[in-house]
Amino acid sequence: MRAMYFEAFEATPDVRNLPDPTPTEGGVVIKVEATGLCRSDWHGWMGHDPDIRLPHVPGHELAGTVMAVGKGVRRFREGQRVTVPFVSGCGHCGECRSGNQQVCEEQFQPGFTHWGSFAEYVAIDYADQNLVHLPEAVDYATAASLGCRFATSFRAVVDQARVTGGEWVAVHGCGGVGLSAIMIAAALGANPVAIDISDEKLDFARKMGAVATINARNVADVADAVRDITGGGAHASVDALGSPVTCFNSIKNLRRRGRHVQVGLMLADHAAPQIPMAQVIGHELEIYGSHGMQAWRYDAMLAMIESGKLAPQNLIGRHISLDEAVPALMAMDKATDLGISVITRF
Repeated sequence: MRAMYFEAFEATPDVRNLPDPTPTEGGVVIKVEATGLCRSDWHGWMGHDPDIRLPHVPGHELAGTVMAVGKGVRRFREGQRVTVPFVSGCGHCGECRSGNQQVCEEQFQPGFTHWGSFAEYVAIDYADQNLVHLPEAVDYATAASLGCRFATSFRAVVDQARVTGGEWVAVHGCGGVGLSAIMIAAALGANPVAIDISDEKLDFARKMGAVATINARNVADVADAVRDITGGGAHASVDALGSPVTCFNSIKNLRRRGRHVQVGLMLADHAAPQIPMAQVIGHELEIYGSHGMQAWRYDAMLAMIESGKLAPQNLIGRHISLDEAVPALMAMDKATDLGISVITRF
C-alpha cells in the first residue's frame, strides 16, 4: 500500500510502499476512501504525543470500506461503508462498560497508538465495539471530517457544555474544531460568538452560524468584548485552538456558573496554562475536557446530518492527494486555509 511514513519526529515524511495490514481476530482492515488532515496529526509528527512509536504512519480521521474481517468480528462484513471514532474503546474496561469509550483505559487510536489512515489501507482493532455504519446519504469525505473535529465538537457542545437554545456560546479559534462547534451550537438554537485573529475565518464563521465575531487582534481584552456582546458573558465557551491565551480567555469570558470546554490540545510547552482560579471558585464555573466521542453517540449526530440540521460537508475546504498532504501536514501550525483539508486521492 502507499502510505505517508516518517522515521523521526519533525523529519519530512515520505510517501512509500509499505506492507498491507492484516486484521486481528477482533479487528478489520479498511480501504481508506477519505481521511482528514488535522492539527492533532501535526502534534504527533512534532513528537508531542507519547503514544507514538517510530517509525509511524499518521492519520486518524477516516472513512472507507471494510476489506478484510477478523474471525472474531460479528457485526461487520466485507464491503460495508464505515467510519470510526479516533478514540476507540477496548470494550471490557470499566469506562467502556459504563459507555465512556472515549476515555477507555486501553484505548486504540489509529494514527497514534497504531499506524493510521494516511494510507490506502488501515487496520482497526475492537471493530464490533467501535465501527460505525455509514448511511448512504453521507459521502466518504464528509464522514472522514466527522472522525475527530466534528464528533469531538458535537460531544463538547451537546454533552459536555449542555448547550440549549438561546444561550450564548463563545468559540475561540475558527479552524475545523471551532467551525464545527459554531455550526452545532447554531443548530441547537444557541447564539455562537466566533473569536479568531483572521477576518477571513471570521467571515466564514458567520456563514456557519456565528451571530457575532471578534478579531482578537483588534480588541484590548477578548473576555470584555465577549461580555459586551453577550450582556454579561457566555453561558458556555469552547477553546477550539488550544493555547494558553485562548484557554484563559475562554474561562475568563464566562458568566457566573458558566461552562468551559477544552477541546484544543494543550501539549508540550502549553501543557500547564494559567487559569483564573479565583473566578472559577467565586462564580462556580465548570471546566470540562472533551476527548472524542463514543461510537454509540454517532447515531444522534448522523440523524441531524441526514435531516439537514447539520451540514459538515460545508466545512470541507480542500480535497488533496496523499502526496500533497506531506507539505500540508508540516505547515499546519501556520496554516491559513479555510475549512478542513481531506485526503481523497491515494
